[in-house]
Amino acid sequence: MNLSELTTLRVGGPADELLEPASADDLVAVAREVWASGDDWIAIGGGSNVVISDDGVPGTVIRIVTRGIEKLAAREGVTLRVQAGEPWDDLVAYTVGRGLAGLEALSGIPGSTGAAPIQNIGAYGQELSSVLDSIEFLDYLSGDLVQLSSAELGLGYRRSVLKGGRPGIVVAVTLRLSENPGALSDPIQYPQLAAALGAQVGDRLPVAEVREAVLALRSTKGMILDPTDPDSVSAGSFFTNPIVSDGFARSLPADVPRWTVAPDDAPAVITPLEAYSPAHLGSPLRAESRGVKLSAAWLIERAGVTRGFRLPGSNAAISSKHSLAIVNTGGATALQIAELARYVQTRVLAAYGVVLQPEPVLVGVHL
Repeated sequence: MNLSELTTLRVGGPADELLEPASADDLVAVAREVWASGDDWIAIGGGSNVVISDDGVPGTVIRIVTRGIEKLAAREGVTLRVQAGEPWDDLVAYTVGRGLAGLEALSGIPGSTGAAPIQNIGAYGQELSSVLDSIEFLDYLSGDLVQLSSAELGLGYRRSVLKGGRPGIVVAVTLRLSENPGALSDPIQYPQLAAALGAQVGDRLPVAEVREAVLALRSTKGMILDPTDPDSVSAGSFFTNPIVSDGFARSLPADVPRWTVAPDDAPAVITPLEAYSPAHLGSPLRAESRGVKLSAAWLIERAGVTRGFRLPGSNAAISSKHSLAIVNTGGATALQIAELARYVQTRVLAAYGVVLQPEPVLVGVHL
């Protein structure tokens, strides 16, 4: 089987072997057996945040399909233990249907629940870190099934210690959600969502209304899996919003959208001179520094890469609805996706001195 059939971007070559353990116990046993063999391996869930090489994956692909939502005893609120293969939006629908608050603004995000903590998914002012209690993690180095608290995961903007290089597999996720009379949402944090709801930032509305508004907004951007929408054949946002130093942000045009972030949430500062240094990309902000988050979409469009743009002869294109998404218009290869991504990076670097970083996991693909 070509892995393109298992990814939302519809690219990726064959796997030497594909395994789909049916239960959590089987998942642990299969993973340990594969690891003991010394063969190459990767784990995938919903395939929504990955770009896999046209050459495929040597070794074994472990596809995580285990499903289930269990309500645990809790002194306050509601605690749920969710299997890693549970589709994320099915989980959100489950919580909203029961009047639970905490995930409503994360509606419509494709992929599986086990992938959510790896990059601390977020949207419309809500992040997983605000409700994540812990995960059950099968550690590759020890082979042990351990519980890691949210604090141990080092969660920040689209990052965690798992994404940063701790190998293993998320087996289950535990969430702490809230319930209240009227099934009201968390306070609305995102102006665009507030406007869509006819509300003000800080208002609380029924979770079902918030979910409906978020789904509508994501649909206008091609960010919901929809077989009738060619712009949904993507890996979602292809680039993260860059975080730069306060000093560098001041050198940019005044109309560049920006938001101040705490140093703990700013893994890298990218400036014109330092952008060319690969070693710099992993360096942290100094503790006394402020980070400034920029809009990657704004930078891309103002650098001259318009929605719908494609390189000559390529089947990869910028989404016609959202400049952060690269879409497969039909028959695109991973190589074409990477070529377009590099082109976007080059244009933004030349125009603003900022290196855009890819959000999807790249398997055998290099930018």
